[in-house]
Amino acid sequence: MDKTQQDELKKQAAIKAAQLVENDSVLGVGTGSTVAFFIDALGKRKETEGLKLKHIVTTSNRSKKQLERLGFKVDKLADVDHVDLTVDGADRVDPDLNGIKGGGGALTLEKNVADNSDKVIWIVDESKLVDRLGDFPLPVEVLPVSAEQNFRRFKKEGLEPRFRLAEDGSRYQTHYGNYIIDLGIDPLPVISGLADYLDHTVGVVEHGLFLNMCKEVIIAHADGKIEDRKVNR
Repeated sequence: MDKTQQDELKKQAAIKAAQLVENDSVLGVGTGSTVAFFIDALGKRKETEGLKLKHIVTTSNRSKKQLERLGFKVDKLADVDHVDLTVDGADRVDPDLNGIKGGGGALTLEKNVADNSDKVIWIVDESKLVDRLGDFPLPVEVLPVSAEQNFRRFKKEGLEPRFRLAEDGSRYQTHYGNYIIDLGIDPLPVISGLADYLDHTVGVVEHGLFLNMCKEVIIAHADGKIEDRKVNR
């Protein structure tokens, strides 16, 4: 499948997700190529149906700018008390709709938006589906003050850590000024245990394991099928 065909499938999945957005709701919007199609579909609904949203919060400046170009007002997460629905992408998704996110470096904001959402939907293509989480480095955002200690601890545990680097070769810094250590172990150990270990490691700000957060995944398959997969949470 070439990129044009893949983009068309992503577009159809995004349009399906956009139809699930209700008028006068509070919407969370993620980032990525498929989410960009989702934002375009929201703009189309605004133009043709008069879609109005009470609030929109985003996880990236790129999505914020795209929404504002389409006439939507974007708020900060701190300005809302909850989010009705968040639509985002994911880097990998397992059969239970647990996922790895944070490939773009915004995992802390992404998890905060998701955690404050009544419902989370991910839009992905079938290349993101795995039987067991792995096949993608697990991002861990860490405080600079204890980054070296965290790195050594992760290495001792056999998690195959690597500092994420910026284009100029320096350590990548998140929006909050922190570093990211990508864990290369594949497949991941028992994900609930790994998440608990990271949650209780001093110096870790957040990690890219999104467990029991997503209720629905809209999947674009190479054969043209758009699958809507759900779990009860």
